[in-house]
Amino acid sequence: MNPIKLIGIVLIAAGALGLVYGGFSYPAETTALKLGTMELKVQETKTVNVPLILSAAGIVVGAALLVFGRSK
Repeated sequence: MNPIKLIGIVLIAAGALGLVYGGFSYPAETTALKLGTMELKVQETKTVNVPLILSAAGIVVGAALLVFGRSK
């Protein structure tokens, strides 16, 4: 399998996941208070929303790479 087809499969999978979940969350640690050598750290969850058009474009581009990808 050539790299172009592999990239196409990855784009289709990422686009499908973007359509199903609509985004992803990750934990981020920030410093809330700093007094001398003491620090108070807070862990909060950040959310990244994936636009619908970006997910659909990933599926379309991935499908195009699979169909029109060169084979040796």
